[in-house]
Amino acid sequence: MVRLAENKHYSEDKPIEKLPPPSKVYLPLIQHIGRACNPLVKIGDTVRVGQKIASIEAGVYAPIHASISGKVTAIQNWPHPVLGKIKAIVIEGDGAQDESSFVLRNQKDIENLTAADLRAIVLDAGIVGMGGASFPTHIKLNPPKPVDTLIINGAECEPYLTSDARLMLEKSKEVSLGIMLVARCLGIKKIYIGIEDNKPEAIEAFSKTPGITVKVLRSEYPQGGEKQLIKNILGKEIPRGKLPFDIGVLVQNVATIYAIYEAVYKGKPLIARVVTVSGSCVKDPKNLLVPLGTPIKNLIEFCLPLTEEPVKIIIGGPMMGLAQYTRDVPIIKSSGGLLLMSKKDSEVLEEEVCIRCGACIRSCPVGLMPCQINLASEKQMWDLTKEYGANDCIECGLCNYVCPSSRTLLQTIKRAKLESGK
Repeated sequence: MVRLAENKHYSEDKPIEKLPPPSKVYLPLIQHIGRACNPLVKIGDTVRVGQKIASIEAGVYAPIHASISGKVTAIQNWPHPVLGKIKAIVIEGDGAQDESSFVLRNQKDIENLTAADLRAIVLDAGIVGMGGASFPTHIKLNPPKPVDTLIINGAECEPYLTSDARLMLEKSKEVSLGIMLVARCLGIKKIYIGIEDNKPEAIEAFSKTPGITVKVLRSEYPQGGEKQLIKNILGKEIPRGKLPFDIGVLVQNVATIYAIYEAVYKGKPLIARVVTVSGSCVKDPKNLLVPLGTPIKNLIEFCLPLTEEPVKIIIGGPMMGLAQYTRDVPIIKSSGGLLLMSKKDSEVLEEEVCIRCGACIRSCPVGLMPCQINLASEKQMWDLTKEYGANDCIECGLCNYVCPSSRTLLQTIKRAKLESGK
């Protein structure tokens, strides 16, 4: 693991603000790992906030809900922050934002919910892993093997991003209640929350919570990876090709936990999330509660003036985030950050030959040989890339970061993963 320039000071003290509802939202039919949803509405339909507008009966999926009230004006291809262009439902807002349809549950009703009830609520709310993975949470809450340990990921190790940190500070009670819901759903008694040592206020907040053990982690990258969390909190390693539940562990992100709380206690589906807007071009960085489907240009306009025009716009963090080609792309369930980077911070270095220094091997948090996978990938030797463990890559980007020859190691590993899976 590597110590990076954190750059969290720009936004870590900025309370969460509500972004005003946009005039239009563009809700992609796929915001999760799995199959794309089918529209449940048609052009001309009037929808309310939180109404289910897309779903599909499939093994791996999560439904989509309206994030604003208004009229469906189009179902069309639209830029997607990860997948290029995907069909999206376009809603033109009416300004009402009526949330009266959300059903609040009292404590007695919540105590009477079974594990199956909780999973059904999470499914109906369309909740996915909000740390970036986007895996449907209702499936994760029904692991194929018994688990006895719950780890809450509060590391937020990517530079600039502070949305999870603000949630832990401002919504610590709600997050704690969400944690207990997950623990009850799975019958888990051992609960840990991993928080990096650069978040002392969050550490203090959860140190007072009964039943939850706080593990203070060094602020290193990629401390927030599942495998790294499990190793640094429990001292256990996940064998190659295995998942956390294979060793009795389940990991959930802080934002996902908060979404579970809102779904169970407030009857609120996943229709908004906290997004950090930061970067070297942002004069006044913010943590914004953003309706899903909001184009990123709305977030940028809300944070004006900029110090300079950005050369690169990234959704996510600088290490694992993806550069965008248009400001029309919307915020989706996995979008935790929006970074506006200057020319100085976006310099593209010329790729040179590998000098066999081994820096990428020493830095790889999962013990791979990125340089070897890179060479095999360039020669399209997909079986060999698989043998070298390309599929175990967590795509943290450290190999690119430390490479003195500016090799595009991660990009070739990503291609190897795609090709070897065909």
